[in-house]
Amino acid sequence: MNANPTRQPVLFLPHGGGPCFFMDWTWGPANTWLATQRFLEGIAATLPAPPRAILVVSGHWEERAFTASTAGHPELIFDYSGFPPHTYQLTWPAPGDPDLAQRAAQFLKKAGLPSALDAHRGFDHGVFVPLKVAFPHAEIPVVPLSLAVSLDPKLHLAAGRALAPLRDEGVLIIASGMSFHNLGAYFQPQTLERARAFDAWLTKAVASSAPERDAHLANWRNAPFAAFAHPREEHFIPLLVAAGAGGDAPGERIFTDEPMGAAISAFRFDG
Repeated sequence: MNANPTRQPVLFLPHGGGPCFFMDWTWGPANTWLATQRFLEGIAATLPAPPRAILVVSGHWEERAFTASTAGHPELIFDYSGFPPHTYQLTWPAPGDPDLAQRAAQFLKKAGLPSALDAHRGFDHGVFVPLKVAFPHAEIPVVPLSLAVSLDPKLHLAAGRALAPLRDEGVLIIASGMSFHNLGAYFQPQTLERARAFDAWLTKAVASSAPERDAHLANWRNAPFAAFAHPREEHFIPLLVAAGAGGDAPGERIFTDEPMGAAISAFRFDG
């Protein structure tokens, strides 16, 4: 058991496709995302204590510098298209935390990393869709943090290391993305075998010692079917922030499923 019960883990969560958890149907059978939904619903019960706040790195926000939102009452950003009208009327009124945003930016700056603040940024669907499931009461303050537009793996590992001290302040760091994200490959006959191969590599890499894990993740493009799993890496790179913040102990896979014929996983770091 962790000696400090307020220290939070770091999570990499799959956020699904668009507003998938709030639809009567998805791309395929109605239960396509049910396992992921059930997993997200159980997240809060696995934490050592209710988080004081949540810092979310979303694969749907990129800026030149790592940018934290200081919005006190962030609005929802419906950055998906082609879904039923009711999915554009969802609500999730979690408060922001301007002080946490500034503190995150200070940690990044102290580490020599590019950082900035945004007074207006709300919750994109990489934030509000999974967290509306995991924390439906919207009581915990949430701060969105962008990726750096370079998507450089080592830079994002370093950002995670810089942000790690927030965990001892009761801040839950969540990286929201997808471990497989090739929209043109879903339901294709070759996809499942390739996605499983990439997922197996990723699970082994995450479970390695921290130096080995960082080396594997920094060179993730050499993994089996990496370019197939991520033609563009913005949904993968949040995992590197999580790994960087995850401490010295090996991470672990805490969920896996194969919606739409592609293996996806979630990971947790307790180091």
